[in-house]
Amino acid sequence: MNEVQFYYTDERFADIQMLRYRLNGFEALTLRQKKLVYYLSEATLSGRDITFDQFGKHNLKIRKTLEAIYTDSAIDRHTDGFKALEEYLKRVWFSNGIYHHYGCEKFVPCFSEEYLRSAMKQVEPMRLPLAEGQTAEELFLELQPAIFQPGYMPKRVNKAQGEDLVLTSACNYYDGVTQQQVEDYYTRKKVAAGKHAPSFGLNSRLVMGEDGPHELVWKEGGLYGKAISRIVYWLTKAMDVCENERQRSVLEKLIRYYRSGDLADFDDYCIEWVGDTEGKIDFVNGFIEVYGDPLGLKASWEGIVEYKDEEATRRTRTISDNAQWFEDHSPVNPAFRKKKVKGVIANVICAAMLGGDEYPSTAIGINLPNADWIRAEHGSKSVTIGNLTEAYNKAAKGSGMKEEFVIDSDTIQLIERYADVCDDLHTDLHECLGHGSGQLLEGVDPDALKAYGNTIEEARADLFGLYYIADEKMTELGLTPDREAWKAHYYTYMLNGLMNQLVRIAPGNEIEEAHMRNRALIARWCMAHGKGAVEWTRKEGKTFIRINDYQRLRMLFAELLAEVQRIKSEGDFEAARQLVETYGVKVDATLHAEVLERYRKLDVAPYKGFINPVLLPQRDADGEIVDVKVDYSESYAHQMLRYSAEYGTLI
Repeated sequence: MNEVQFYYTDERFADIQMLRYRLNGFEALTLRQKKLVYYLSEATLSGRDITFDQFGKHNLKIRKTLEAIYTDSAIDRHTDGFKALEEYLKRVWFSNGIYHHYGCEKFVPCFSEEYLRSAMKQVEPMRLPLAEGQTAEELFLELQPAIFQPGYMPKRVNKAQGEDLVLTSACNYYDGVTQQQVEDYYTRKKVAAGKHAPSFGLNSRLVMGEDGPHELVWKEGGLYGKAISRIVYWLTKAMDVCENERQRSVLEKLIRYYRSGDLADFDDYCIEWVGDTEGKIDFVNGFIEVYGDPLGLKASWEGIVEYKDEEATRRTRTISDNAQWFEDHSPVNPAFRKKKVKGVIANVICAAMLGGDEYPSTAIGINLPNADWIRAEHGSKSVTIGNLTEAYNKAAKGSGMKEEFVIDSDTIQLIERYADVCDDLHTDLHECLGHGSGQLLEGVDPDALKAYGNTIEEARADLFGLYYIADEKMTELGLTPDREAWKAHYYTYMLNGLMNQLVRIAPGNEIEEAHMRNRALIARWCMAHGKGAVEWTRKEGKTFIRINDYQRLRMLFAELLAEVQRIKSEGDFEAARQLVETYGVKVDATLHAEVLERYRKLDVAPYKGFINPVLLPQRDADGEIVDVKVDYSESYAHQMLRYSAEYGTLI
């Protein structure tokens, strides 16, 4: 099997292609380190049901119902109805529910209501997620609106301007409350808490009670308690094989937080985690990112286990060692710069296991913690996930995308020569320095930008990377091979923001996902303000972009970075709204149709996701783990069904 064949599986459905990632160097870990990875991986997989439930209140019952049909020997697997149900189920697995993982719109099933009703009646009742006394018909009627009615809870995350974003979003973070009630509830908490206010709302569902809104906290003994107890069990096992005492302390504080649900304990854990820099093994486990909440308050559960790629980490360490230089030379107002950059830790890592909101679709870089005050006072840790980037790059070879969308052969050659190194470098700059750069002015609420906060933050980090990737400092530090390399990334970034990412949007829809809005905002703003630096052109009946002045484009990135940092630092909600709505949301229907048609001819799936490797503990006669082997042969469906059987804790 060649390299591309290893990464690029034949598992493809809907708009998705499944990939594999390799655990490079895993065999060289010590037995203690392997056991640590294994225990942390079990903790990472144990929270899977939490993410499903967070992404929609019907998701778990729908998943279990479909799995029961899919695995029932009495069901005819050769009918059109079954094949349509199989694809729908694979999409549900991939997106942790019935909403698209990127666009957040509800899936349209290609099987009929009658087919599902009939299939449910053929399944043994004990295999269905029936409530006490409930029949299969009653369960069908309960799930029917969520699956078949387009107007019932149509979007997981709605960010449409002028609408109540809480009432119109299907994510399971709120119940019976309006957007205004949510904002008022958490504003009161922040005002009372002062400077070091925790991330209020991060780990709870806000519901309306007789006396007003109150929180149901996600903790052991609380909401999601069964799943969290399993996570805690495996974290406790991991404590016995830690690499050092600081690592053990990190796990102790995380377990304390899971048991108390107290966000002050979460902040203590984050501070301890930032300071844990000596070990080779690291992890993220918890309620972390807030992209799945239209108000950017409540976090989805996620997990990742990782170990350092020591060789590749030399690149990111070079960047982090020079963090103060980058901050001091940033083109933003000096009032918005950090006077002293603290604790910027950056590594290239190998992912060993993905879970929750990081699986099967995942990030290629992470910068945490998210709390601004912790970043300012204690620093942050950033990772670029090298083996996932490697998998994406291998799978992209020979797709025909460059030949179809890049303007000429010279630019194609530039991209082929430099794209991989520049993509990695931009990710490093984005995660290591971009998110950690700048500061809020005294008294500014970190959540002042509300629904626009995630997009503005991603734009800020991207612009930081775009500006600096073209700096002579990159060549001086040995991070780019020469002074031409950055041009390759400028072209591919603009092409993606203006055209290529449109393949991820259904005709008639607007851009809603925060990262996509960010890229569109940057590219379109530069096109509008560049006075010909970037232009549209037609060739052989097709639309292309041409960059006429790369240096001018860099200055445009600098201008926009200065404005985006001002918006962030001052908490200027209206300016954020204007910027995002003007440049980051709307889609040109004519261009969109052309891009979709050209892309369709390439027969390339617009989205990629990963099948996890299987970690197999090898035990001696006494049951002690003597080694951990890695198996890459598990299929997508087998993995998903196994996960449902082994880690299904909430239904």
